Amino acid sequence: FPGVHFFPPAKARKMARRCNELSAELNARWPERYGAFALVPMHNSKHAVEEIDYAFDTLNLDGVCLFTSYGEIFLGDPKFDPVLAALNDRNAVVFIHPAYDKKKISLPYPGFMLEYTFDTTRAATNLMFSGALERFPRVRFILSHAGGALPYLAWRLYVAPKTSSKIPQWSYEKILAGVRHFWYDTAMSAGPQMMACLYSVVGEERVVFGSDWPFAPEPVVTEAVKNLSAPDVYSAAKRAAMARGNALALFPRFGK
Repeated sequence: FPGVHFFPPAKARKMARRCNELSAELNARWPERYGAFALVPMHNSKHAVEEIDYAFDTLNLDGVCLFTSYGEIFLGDPKFDPVLAALNDRNAVVFIHPAYDKKKISLPYPGFMLEYTFDTTRAATNLMFSGALERFPRVRFILSHAGGALPYLAWRLYVAPKTSSKIPQWSYEKILAGVRHFWYDTAMSAGPQMMACLYSVVGEERVVFGSDWPFAPEPVVTEAVKNLSAPDVYSAAKRAAMARGNALALFPRFGK
């Protein structure tokens, strides 16, 4: 699970440490099979940085999980700069998963169906337009669920400032560079049209396989694997890059 923010601060710190140490034990027992992202208690930046230091220096974990937002505050807000600075210093891989408060939306549909994708889009856009990607360029962010709606909305982000002075005016080339700064996983996003949009915007090097299992049940994962393995849709080179090659660029220890 991406985080422990739903616990009170003290319990969140304890649960993060407990989960991270368990993950490290599994990695040590089966180093060729398992890797893990650290959970970080985000109520307090000082405590978050302490756990990041412990996760990398003592436990040798492979990266960090963060939610798209904490309360009403999204990644990219200056409040989180100390955390991103610590991750930037380590050239860290950061997996971003959406957060969702069902009380905010009155529609009857489960959060993962629609709202997760929009929450990821909000966080990624804020990381871009807040300047966080430029302040912390060495952090390697993976966006879950093909980045939500971000690839599809790239041109809209470019033209939006023409209607409002509150939005930074970026060239389309800069918008695309920002969108291509991220990596994108395929969890719950294996439809051929959706993947075609993703590839057309971000290219082949930034797409990595994701399943969402066990939250996505076996029939969903089976359908996704079938779609992503279709030889009449994807070349052998593209399938290999998606399934393994691009991930090895982020986690080279698994290629040894």
